[in-house]
Amino acid sequence: MVPILLVCLLVLFISSAPIMVALGLSGFFSLIFGSDVDAMIIVQRLIGGIDSFALMALPFFIFAANLMDSGGLSKRLLDWARALIGHVCGGIAASTQLASMFFGALSGSSPATIIAIGKLMYPELQERKYPKKFIAGLLASSGSVALVIPPSVTIIVFCVTTGVSVGKCFMAGITAGIILGISSLVYIYFFAKKHNLPRDKKATGKELFIATKRAAAALMVPVIILGGIYSGICTPTESAAVSAVYALLIGMFVYKELTLKRLWQVAVESAISCAQVLVLISAATVLAWILTVSQVSTMVTNTLLAGVTSKFTFLLILNLILLVMGMFMDGSAAILIIAPLVFNMGVSLGVDGVHMCIVMISNLALGMYTPPFGMNLFVTNSITKMDMMDMLPGVWPFLVANLISLLIITYCPDLIMLLPNLVG
Repeated sequence: MVPILLVCLLVLFISSAPIMVALGLSGFFSLIFGSDVDAMIIVQRLIGGIDSFALMALPFFIFAANLMDSGGLSKRLLDWARALIGHVCGGIAASTQLASMFFGALSGSSPATIIAIGKLMYPELQERKYPKKFIAGLLASSGSVALVIPPSVTIIVFCVTTGVSVGKCFMAGITAGIILGISSLVYIYFFAKKHNLPRDKKATGKELFIATKRAAAALMVPVIILGGIYSGICTPTESAAVSAVYALLIGMFVYKELTLKRLWQVAVESAISCAQVLVLISAATVLAWILTVSQVSTMVTNTLLAGVTSKFTFLLILNLILLVMGMFMDGSAAILIIAPLVFNMGVSLGVDGVHMCIVMISNLALGMYTPPFGMNLFVTNSITKMDMMDMLPGVWPFLVANLISLLIITYCPDLIMLLPNLVG
């Protein structure tokens, strides 16, 4: 099965087939032509791959994120961020970064964060004479934190794949997301200071109060999600459903920007996005099962374990692998492929499962805008209309800053595990 599987994967990837098609067809052909396994096994594994209570959170989080975007929450978050820090050196760019962190906590989607915040801020940053290369780097990098800050779809996929607690990974993701965001904010500050870039006029206490009041409903979403989970009131899945209902009520009856016509469009868009993720998970489950029954997973693990005897080395190799994978494929797809291969090995070397989750997803977040193939680069290109090569000089400094924070996330596990350990 394995040679047929690898050949099919290679051919389909080269032919630019969608990842879900490449994974699904490769698994199908390897079972049909490389083994005597009943074809019904494929159907059972496809269905079994998404037969999980935890995965029920996905459609709710996706629907909630789209409702928040259409309901005007992103604009209010941005106004609040500018009132809060717009007056500091590089404050307009820093507001973009901060708003992206909060919107990432609402949407869980990196491309959605870039589109929602980037479309609002790109004209403003240009008007205030920020260098276009810097703007491109800012937008591409700021959206990546959405993969790490909860509620993250990629974290849920990791937890379903490995059995690690969703709630604990969400809590660890808060710390990691803040670390990544701070590293970008530090670079923004020194860049703006060096180039004497403009800033907003300092908001008065009254203006800050008004901006906070207008954004309060949006700022409450992460509190509702995490508060519901850790108070024991609801599970992550139930919390996702609550957040969707909350976003619907806020968009329609508080901000009054969500019409019935737009609600139908949001529902359709969310259903399509959800179907894409679930089909991808189904296809990857078949691939993971083939690798398991053919003992490829065991052989790879044993081979790597033979040369790796410390957590330090293991995490270094894992970082390098995932940074490359993040450039070429969606974070959920990368997790589904690599997590079953390395999870048990990491645990055997003493790496906490929650910490490993955050390390893996932080790498994939950086891979989202790592040149030349990071997805965020193409999303940013659609907003700025800049040539890809012109964008890269602005991207590299943000990547270096975030790589420093990645080292902290990787090799300071006590820091990452602080919140999960506090809540037990």
